[in-house]
Amino acid sequence: MIQSLRGMNDIFSPENDKFTYFLDNALAIAKRYGYEYFESPILEETALFKRSVGNSSDIVGKEMYQFIDKGNNDVCLRPEGTAGVVRAFIQKKLDKAGGKHKFFYYGPMFRYERPQKGRLRQFHQFGCESFGEDSVYEDANIILMIKEILDFFNVDFNLELNSLGCPNCMPAYKKDLIGFIEAKEDLICNDCTRRLKINPIRVLDCKNETCQKEYSDAPKLLEQLCGQCHNDFIKLKSILDENQISYNINSHLVRGLDYYSKTAFEFLSNNLGAQNAIAGGGRYDKLVEFLDGKATPAIGFAIGIERFIDLIEIPEMEKNGYYFGAMIDEAIDIVFNLGIQKRKNEKTTIEYKKRSFKAHIKLANKAQAKYCILIGEDELKNNTVWFKDLENKEEKNIEIEEFLSNKKDKLC
Repeated sequence: MIQSLRGMNDIFSPENDKFTYFLDNALAIAKRYGYEYFESPILEETALFKRSVGNSSDIVGKEMYQFIDKGNNDVCLRPEGTAGVVRAFIQKKLDKAGGKHKFFYYGPMFRYERPQKGRLRQFHQFGCESFGEDSVYEDANIILMIKEILDFFNVDFNLELNSLGCPNCMPAYKKDLIGFIEAKEDLICNDCTRRLKINPIRVLDCKNETCQKEYSDAPKLLEQLCGQCHNDFIKLKSILDENQISYNINSHLVRGLDYYSKTAFEFLSNNLGAQNAIAGGGRYDKLVEFLDGKATPAIGFAIGIERFIDLIEIPEMEKNGYYFGAMIDEAIDIVFNLGIQKRKNEKTTIEYKKRSFKAHIKLANKAQAKYCILIGEDELKNNTVWFKDLENKEEKNIEIEEFLSNKKDKLC
């Protein structure tokens, strides 16, 4: 028997209901904030992610599904969403058009890593990217939107916040950090040694407990920010304070990708174990320019859907729509045609086999239908339907013509 690949799961009930429930409502919130739908290809040139995500990241160093295709192109399955949005932004010349552009996306991402709870090889993300707005108010707006999404689904969180500075303050900090780390080079892991040569601040993101102990007294970028970055970070904190959003300052929060600058943030859950990040992002003002576009400020975030839906419950659904069933074979065609007509305006479930009265009622309740419409021998003879409101339990027989003419059925 052929089975799914390791770390690539099917989405079946009850996860499928949670998945669509999340998307329906997260998308609605994003649209209210002025975002529009965008979709990038699942397959991209490998160079896109090596240049944007960065060679110091585990994604590029260890996790990409990379291969040479039949046209001798070096390609990979997308490991994250931002790079593809930026590539399309430049390709469509929106960087040169100027103005402000906001996109949301959702879909599968791929990373070759050891599968575990909250971490799959094929996983799904929902994300938003905002281009053309350099104000720190947009940073706050993004965080407010994520909080609104989490609040809608009643998900508790801890917000961690940091500033990664800019080209004015980062070089001096990197120099200090390199000096600090090089003095401990014999005590740190091989990954940190590699990162030190490519992107030194990534060592602070190491999950190795021994390394973290060594970095506990590392220089803090927040203490070396330039005037503009310092003022922006102070303003961001004041906006969050005014909106009663609590946060923790984490000077080791550098995110997992090389393209971030200034604001970086993560929303964490206390109910997920080790893999506890449910949303994260930040500002990447240099990425558009780095990928050969015109310099454009940008900020975004992503939510891991599989991890997120472990935290949510779907509210009990209200009954709605119709269930149509036949109790004799001769009525199946009529039931089918009635269902087709009602489906034009209402959710409709049609049972194609004759069943007993009790079986139909059971199926109608399972389908969460509000109305159950049945035709048996007497109804067929009298050109009527048996009609029951499954919420208030009222029932009656109605002529088919009258039933079809009613836009809103009432038993009165």
